[in-house]
Amino acid sequence: MQRVRLALPYLRERGWEPTVLAIAPESIEGGVIDKHLEETYPADIRVIRVKGVSSRFTRWMGIGNLWWRCGRALTKAGEELLKKEKFDLAFISTTQFSAFQLGPRWLHRFGLPYVLDYQDPWINDYYQLTGVRPPGGRLKFAFSQWQASRIEPEALREAAGIVSVSHSYGAMLADHYPWFLANRLKLLPFGASQADFDALGQYRPVKPLIDFDDGCFHHVYAGRCGPDMTFALTVLFRAFNRLRETDPAQAAKTRFHFIGTDYAPPPLGRDWVIPIAKKEGVLDFVTEHRYRVPYFDALYYLRKSSALVAVGSNDPTYSASKFFPYVLARRPLLMIFHKNSPVLRFALNVGAGVVHGFTGPEDITPLAEEIHQSWFVEGACHRYTAFNEAAFAPFSSTRMVDGLVAVFDDAIKKRPLAP
Repeated sequence: MQRVRLALPYLRERGWEPTVLAIAPESIEGGVIDKHLEETYPADIRVIRVKGVSSRFTRWMGIGNLWWRCGRALTKAGEELLKKEKFDLAFISTTQFSAFQLGPRWLHRFGLPYVLDYQDPWINDYYQLTGVRPPGGRLKFAFSQWQASRIEPEALREAAGIVSVSHSYGAMLADHYPWFLANRLKLLPFGASQADFDALGQYRPVKPLIDFDDGCFHHVYAGRCGPDMTFALTVLFRAFNRLRETDPAQAAKTRFHFIGTDYAPPPLGRDWVIPIAKKEGVLDFVTEHRYRVPYFDALYYLRKSSALVAVGSNDPTYSASKFFPYVLARRPLLMIFHKNSPVLRFALNVGAGVVHGFTGPEDITPLAEEIHQSWFVEGACHRYTAFNEAAFAPFSSTRMVDGLVAVFDDAIKKRPLAP
């Protein structure tokens, strides 16, 4: 959603008229309707919303997968549209990767070229290599990977263009498929929208999760957490524990808030941060709201925080799109990421935040000591350092759209528009 949403205000002036085909919010488990968000793109853009099978009828069987419930309805709606109207290109931008199979299908039936957007890896050996339990359990994950191995090759071969949020995904695909050329991927981060923060204005959540007026120093993290972030979270909490030893008064007024950490809808899902906070003995200072919140709620928490913490995965390919709003929130920022993470490289290039990198569990204790010293003792948590605006400019939403449109233009040159 974020890639498309950021692009919509700028596509017309670059020669493209968008029509959006999407799943209706009420068909998405845990989906959050954010009216303020809808106001950030032109109201006259055509959005076709498709309802699938409600999870109320499938959850008892353990089936919540969005594509399994709604993929057929989306496919049918798309094909009815293609029979009636002429389109130049399909841009498939979603983490419901099963939708990628629509590309070859519509190319063969309607002569419609398509571009794929890799926001995450589809085939992923992370859980196999680390032994971490994948989301949904091993059986469901194994089935999804088997399904991907049958769909992804054709989708890649037939694509007129491929964009990706991380440079590492091209190498990963080339490793899976020797015939695939890594340089086919166009590196295109989601982009940062200053307009979103400008639109925030006096916005306030209906029921705020944090009382920012209670006299405490509030660290905020908004976004997914999971078992792959155990290292970073452990580092953070051990650094804070050192503060409790060296400055109990400061520690007593310090809080950490983690918001939207799990993908599962209410009442499902699990806490990812609380068990680590409990293990490290800092539970009284940590809150976790596992469920999704509206986008502008998240921006409110980022902007109102005393400081931000960005914890990263122990997977070095992890590219967090949420990092751009962290930078634009213009708050003191502590980053704990894998040393080879593209996010860490980006932060260093633009001079954003206090950056710390790890490679494995052996780094936890020394890194915690470093953060205790620089962030808490030397007071980096109280100092905002402006980032390099010129270095940040290539990652703006408008520059992202320029790159995206270049991919679109190139795609229709390569493919015939008739079956």
